[in-house]
Amino acid sequence: MNLAHLLMRSANVYPERPAVLHGSSCLHTYAELAERAARIASALREKHGLMPGQRVALFMKNVPQYIELLYGAWWAGLAVVPINSKLHPDEAAYIASDSEASLLFISEDANAVSKSAAPATSLQAIVSINTSAYESMLECPPCDMQSLNGDELAWLFYTSGTTGRPKGVMQSHRNLLAMMSAYFIDVDEITPDDAAVYAAPMSHGAGIYNIIFTAKAARHVIPLSGGFDTAELVGLAADIGRLCLFAAPTMLIRLVEHIAATHADCGGFKTIVYGGGPMYAEDIRRALQVMGPRFVQIYGQGEAPMTITVLPRSVLADSGHPEWPQRIASVGIPFALTEIRIADEHGNSCPHGEIGEVLVKGDVVMSGYWGNPHASAQALHDGWLRTGDMGYTDEHGFLTLRDRSKDLIISGGTNIYPREVEEVLLTHPGIKEVAVVGQHDAEWGEIVVAFVVAAPGIHAADLEETCLSRMARFKRPRHYHFVESLPKNNYGKVLKAALRERLAKDAALS
Repeated sequence: MNLAHLLMRSANVYPERPAVLHGSSCLHTYAELAERAARIASALREKHGLMPGQRVALFMKNVPQYIELLYGAWWAGLAVVPINSKLHPDEAAYIASDSEASLLFISEDANAVSKSAAPATSLQAIVSINTSAYESMLECPPCDMQSLNGDELAWLFYTSGTTGRPKGVMQSHRNLLAMMSAYFIDVDEITPDDAAVYAAPMSHGAGIYNIIFTAKAARHVIPLSGGFDTAELVGLAADIGRLCLFAAPTMLIRLVEHIAATHADCGGFKTIVYGGGPMYAEDIRRALQVMGPRFVQIYGQGEAPMTITVLPRSVLADSGHPEWPQRIASVGIPFALTEIRIADEHGNSCPHGEIGEVLVKGDVVMSGYWGNPHASAQALHDGWLRTGDMGYTDEHGFLTLRDRSKDLIISGGTNIYPREVEEVLLTHPGIKEVAVVGQHDAEWGEIVVAFVVAAPGIHAADLEETCLSRMARFKRPRHYHFVESLPKNNYGKVLKAALRERLAKDAALS
């Protein structure tokens, strides 16, 4: 089935329902959105000569045109290549070239992108949404939707590339329909009165969640800022109501602090799904205290988008449960449509409580990496996806993550998981952010080092006391580096590789 069928169905049954809002103003009803998508599909086919299966890249900020282009491409049977708008034009050009995209739609500086994308031999044209060339596409007569069996490529998502060139994750229409079904089963019920607000990049998980709201003829809200602004979100929640959003933990923490500081009414927020990075127990405790039980945690990867495990709002809200402290520090239980198992280095299943690599199986798992059979073979074994994440399950199936396998610290032959140390350090009231990494050491192999963003007046001795009061002595950091901020990628994930590189350079100079 073609994902664009979701839009056509909602437009047929609920033509007058508001579909796309820019801020609080409605731009298009569902009937209008479907017609615009069908006109774009016609232009892609007839004007640009694209055939089913070819790729269209979107190097765009969060703008209203994103949704109509997405469905227009699917309507024509094409695959979409989302590119984070914060990337450098050279990085965007690499993705356009590697994916062999035929068209590149942009929302910003056409000259910079054109210069970078010149070597992309497959690229026929770069189309700015702010030009008459784009408007002329909407003058084409609507066309029929391309019929698909569901296994065709829909979403070619490039990993963030923190360790080398990003790889293109191939997600089919069937994969994303499975993700949608999992959301309805385990995350939240959606009604036409709900509104998805896109405060995180639409090129990432926040954007692909749109199909869930389209299926229910709910509203899509593009903030006027095009991104994440705490005051703007609070205002939209008040004006529109029943606001739903996906947020990285860093975004959620900022929103909670804003509401706590301003005493703003948060009643207009319905559901906040968080994921994409570690959410520490102290932070979610604070969020629940300030905003109440309106949170759901998901754990996923581009290779299994948004759909590995889920920590439902009912579990997060059940503070009276004897295992609640452990559960809110976990990433929850497997989605109903997903299997997980924990495996040792030989691929054998680990018993409950033993740390190993998280493996995933289900209809949401990618078919492989675009044009990279070697990487695909490394990641996929007998239908199981090797996530590279380390963790363990308890007897009830709750998964607690420790770290990426590459972030594991081995000191004196003993495994130390940075997240465990970070959780302890964050219990200190003066700590805002922390990242723990391993540093090469001639005697121990590696030692634990912490990079800390702290309030004024916090010293290493204070943190040493916190660590020794809560965990084994050998796990504590040997050195603390107090910094103004932690390096992060465009999705808000801390770049631990950059911190390790900094330590290596410092060691070489000493």
